[in-house]
Amino acid sequence: MTIRMAGSDIIELEGSCSLEDAEVLFQHLLEHEAAVVDWRRCKEAHTAVIQVLLASKRPLHGPPAGAFLEKYIEAALGGGHN
Repeated sequence: MTIRMAGSDIIELEGSCSLEDAEVLFQHLLEHEAAVVDWRRCKEAHTAVIQVLLASKRPLHGPPAGAFLEKYIEAALGGGHN
């Protein structure tokens, strides 16, 4: 599974997050309002996953593992490394 809960306060993204993972991410975000997103092991993410992250405005622990995500997407999601 590429998206999973790590305890009750961290949502982890790992590997290549697909279109189907966007729904899983959305559900985790709804169920855990205070959770932050850790995408340090995320290499790729479908645009639907990126859209969910953009809409959520949740803090991200990064940088992501994927060079494209780090170079082009991270800034749009709030930038910086936490």
